[in-house]
Order: sequence, then C-alpha cells, then structure tokens
Amino acid sequence: MSSNHIHADNVQLDMSDINKILQIDVQDAMKKALDISGNHVMCLDLRSNKVYDLHGKALFGNHVGIDICYTYIHPDDRPGFQDFIERLSKGVVKEAECRYRWDYNYTGKGEPEWHNMHSSAIAEYEDGVPVNIIATLTDETEKLREAREMEKLSERYRFIFENSIIGLSFYSPEGWLLDANRIMREICHFDSENGDEFFSHVNLFDISPFNEILDRYHPEDYWACSLSIIPERNMRVYLEISVHPIYSDDGKLLYIAVSANDVTEERNMYLQVLKNEAQIKEAKKSIQMYESELRYMLQACQIQAWRINLERDQLEFFSDLSTVVRSFSLKQMQKIFVNQDDEFVKALSNPSEALAKPLSYVGQMHPVVSQSTSELQWVQINCIPEYDEQGKLKGSFGVWRNVTDLMNKQEMLRRETMRAKDSVQMKSMFLSNIAHEIRTPLNAIVGFCELLSMQSESTADEKQELLDVIMDNCDMLLRLIDDIQVASDIGDEGVEIIPAEVDFAKAFDSFCLTLAKRVQNPAVEFQKDSPLSSFVITTDTNRLRQVATNFVTNAVKYTRQGHIRLGWRPMSSDELHGMDSSMLASYNARAGVYIYCEDTGAGIEADMQERVFERFFKVNDFVQGTGLGLSICKSIATALHGDIGVKSEGRGKGSTFWIWIPTDAA
Repeated sequence: MSSNHIHADNVQLDMSDINKILQIDVQDAMKKALDISGNHVMCLDLRSNKVYDLHGKALFGNHVGIDICYTYIHPDDRPGFQDFIERLSKGVVKEAECRYRWDYNYTGKGEPEWHNMHSSAIAEYEDGVPVNIIATLTDETEKLREAREMEKLSERYRFIFENSIIGLSFYSPEGWLLDANRIMREICHFDSENGDEFFSHVNLFDISPFNEILDRYHPEDYWACSLSIIPERNMRVYLEISVHPIYSDDGKLLYIAVSANDVTEERNMYLQVLKNEAQIKEAKKSIQMYESELRYMLQACQIQAWRINLERDQLEFFSDLSTVVRSFSLKQMQKIFVNQDDEFVKALSNPSEALAKPLSYVGQMHPVVSQSTSELQWVQINCIPEYDEQGKLKGSFGVWRNVTDLMNKQEMLRRETMRAKDSVQMKSMFLSNIAHEIRTPLNAIVGFCELLSMQSESTADEKQELLDVIMDNCDMLLRLIDDIQVASDIGDEGVEIIPAEVDFAKAFDSFCLTLAKRVQNPAVEFQKDSPLSSFVITTDTNRLRQVATNFVTNAVKYTRQGHIRLGWRPMSSDELHGMDSSMLASYNARAGVYIYCEDTGAGIEADMQERVFERFFKVNDFVQGTGLGLSICKSIATALHGDIGVKSEGRGKGSTFWIWIPTDAA
C-alpha cells in the first residue's frame, strides 16, 4: 500500500484530501475563535498599498488606500501608527503591536466617535521581502471604559474607607489583619501608614477581649464600650468597639469588620462638664467685669460690633455687645461705603444671598458711626451669618475696626520704601557711571603718557599735540571730580552759597575766555553775547561759573557743526514769566540776570525736557558724562532763588539751556 493512501472499511482516502479536510477544520475553528473574540483581521498589500478584510466587517471599506486609513486615526496617535506600519513594511521587525484611537464616524459629519484599538501585526514575506502586513484589530474601548469605571469605584470606596470619621479595619476569616484606615492607625499607634509590626503578627482571636467573646469558627456581631489597654502599642483609650462578620450568600465567612471610635475625649468632656457646672456660679460674678473690660478694649482699639437683622430690615452698630450707636435700613446700608463698585458693596444689594457666607472687607466708609470727624475712614469689616433654630438665615454679625491710622502709616511706609529703593538704585547707578567716567580719561592719560615717553625723536609740535590731549583729559577728570564733590556737598539744605558784590559783565567775559577753548571742533563756532560792559550785582560767581561750564560742556558733546552761543542779559522776573508761560512760577517783580547757552546740536525731545535736570539722567547713554552736571545746575538755581530750564523744538533742532537768578542773592 502506498504511503499516500489509506484504506479503511473499503474507503480509500488520498492524503491531499485529508489535508484539505484538516485545513478546512482549522480555518473553521480559527473563524469561530475570531468570531467569539470580536476581532477584525485585515491585510495591507504593500505592493498596492491597499487594505482589505480577511475576517470581520471592514472598519471603513475594502480595498482602500493606506493614506485613507490614516485619516481615521486620531491626530495625536497618527505618527506612532505610521511608524508601526513603516517598521513592518521595511523589514525592521517581523511582529509589532500598536494602540491608537480610531474614528467610527465614517460619515465625516458631526463629532468624531473615537474607539480605543489594539493591533497585533506580522509581516508576510516573499523572496525575503515584506509583501503583506496581516493585523488583528481589537476594540478595547468598552474594556478600558469598564476598567476606568472600576478604578473610579475602587477609589471612591477607598476614599470613603480612608476618610471615615471612625476607625475601620478588616480581618481575614482566620483573624489576620488585612487593612486599616487612617483613624484606626492613629488609635492603635501603627508604626507607619503602610502597616504595623505588632498588629500584623497578632491574630484577632488572640487579642483581649475578642479571645473571650468571639467564636473563632463562626463569629457574631459584637459591641462594647470600655477602656482598651495594649501595652505593646502604648494604648490606653476608651473605645466604642463594634465587630461585624461579613458572610456570603451561602454562609461562607468572607471578612471580619472591626470599627472603633475613640470616646476618650468625650468622656473627658463629660467629666469637664461636671467640673464646669461647679464653676458657673463663680463665672457669672465675673461677667460684669469682663463686659466692662471688653467695652474699654473695643473703644481703645476703635472696634465696634455690627449686626444685620433681615427680618427687621435693619443694620445696627454697637459700642459694646448691647448698646446701639447708630442704625440704618438695609436700603441705606450700601450708601455708607465710598467705593460702590467693590464686590463686597455690590453684594450687599442682595443681603439674603450675600450674608449666607462669611464676609471680609477693607475699604473706606463715611464717618456715620462716630461723627467726631468729617474725614473718610478706612475700616476693616468681618462678619459671619446667623441662622435660627430651623436653619433659616436671619442676618449677620461681625465687627468693624477703624484702621485709618494704620492705612496712613502703611502708605507712609510704602513711600519711604520706594524712596529707599530709588536711593539704592541711584547709588548703584552713580558708582557704575563714576567708575566708567573716571576710567575713560585715566586710560587716555596713561596711554598718551606712555606714547609720549616713546616719542624721543618727535618734533615739538607732535609732543605738544600729545600734551594737549593729556591736558584735555586731565581737565575732564578734574571737572568730573569737581561734579562729584559738589554733588556730595548738596545736603538737605541744598548748595552752599557765598554771595559777594561783583561786576557780572567782567566776570562773564572771564567765563568766555576759558570756555571758548573747550570748543575745539573747527565746524563749530563759539559765540559770546554780552550786552553791557559793566553790570554790578550781588551773587556767587563761582556757582554761576559752574552753571556756564556745564551748559557749554553739554553743548560741546552734542554739537557737531554750527555754533555754541553763551550770553546773558538783564531781565526781571515778570519778563521771565512773560517770555514763556510754561516756565516755572513767576516772582514778585525782582530784578535779575538771564544767562543762556544756545547750540545747534542734537536737540531734546519734549518728553525728555522735564527730566534732563534729574540726577543721573542722560539723554544719550553712549555720550560721556555722569548725569550730574544739570542736576547740580538746578540745585544752584534753587539755592540762588532762581529758575532754570531748557527750550528745544525737538531732536536735531538744537537746544537752549537757561538760568535766571535775582541780582541780589543775599
């Protein structure tokens, strides 16, 4: 007999027939298994990039491109799914799994219907190259939902168990501890939140009094209240203890629940009540004295009580706990507050709703309670709701405190804090600027001195040129130190003035001879405007020289071409005021001198003109200077009882700095 044939009961079966039968049985078994599991089996033809069903209903249609398939995957999961397909199609792996969200709303209308899917896939090869990807698709949406619901339910029961107001613990049917909540752990002094060495190794049926009253094989409900002592855990407390066995429907013991309520405090309170009753008579004698002291304290601290009665539609202020000082209707209540837009004040328009919760407010109110002053008062108000025996809101009770003095002091403290902060910032800025400004001329002096020492064969003109540079930087350094000295000398009383009678016209000519040398740019012309040959006044010419020097020095820094004109003329305070109404306050017809420095330089924008006389302020941070010069000029003008200012039509249109001083500085 051939090995490929089988004879049985005169029936001859070919092996190929048997294989077909077996294959049909295996396929039928697999189909039934897949039907039971509810899985889809799909195939991706890598040659055509088309997807079709092998088993189950297609998710979105047969023979659809893989790109269409991607559109049904949640955007956040799409990159991971594409990587999953790419690794299988490129032969990186032969088997892979992927979880993603799939949109079951194939109509494309309305909101997506996301299902949680799990795919297990294998790559099918021909001649060593992947040609198909066969994947099973399992819808895990319901399973995940049920898992989440079970987790929520478990967390809810765990929360209830852990946060019970009494101690709870569960034991196995054999009497071994399974779990205990927070209260029980505290009562029994557990070692940690996770367990306890003593109770974990002691059986419930061996602990007193349970060893005497519980049947180990069929325990019943038990309740008792007694002193519980466990020396191993330093326990000595009065407990209400309840034991409740939990049986299944068929009578099998599942758990033993034990509850414990620490009544030590209640017992102590009961004993204390007995003691308090003996003290009540003595306390009544002290009430009048306490009320008197309270009244004094409220008055001394500017505190008063207030009460709102909804039934009587009335707000009352008390000087103590019983004496009414002032009363209002609820309609008038809001008007006593200054800020009508405050949420607290707005809420008072509906007292029944607003007073249902504790309120706190700090603000201003009219002096309606204590009318000894007409000024607005800052008050701190606190109140809590009051309910009747049926739980109905009947009003509110609280206190208010006059904190006007406190608020004023806080405002003063805030201003002083800001001043201190500004002072620290100005000091830091001053030190930084001074360090930079001193370093610049010193570097130039040192550098040119070294260069001069190496110029042994230079001509006299070349050496003189180097010396001129050194002298200019020395002069700059001296002026800088002079500014620092003057700024440090300016105290609370201002600049010190030493007035003397002087011919200002001649002194001005002397100013110009010195200041003209500062204008070294050939494109800039220094001009002098002196209308009189003699003009005798009483003033401090040294201070005026400082002002003129600072005016010209600033003009030189910002003027590249044109002219710098330094001039003066007699002018009364009325003429000064009439010349420009935006200048400072006028004077009572005092004779004076108007000194100005006009340049054709960079100019100053309007928003900066008011700040140029502030200490350390610079129009351009890249131009050398400390920002002290003009602030010193302003201090000098103030000390001489004069005015100072600047005029400029804007950037690029030049500037005119001026100072006016009375002719009699004494």
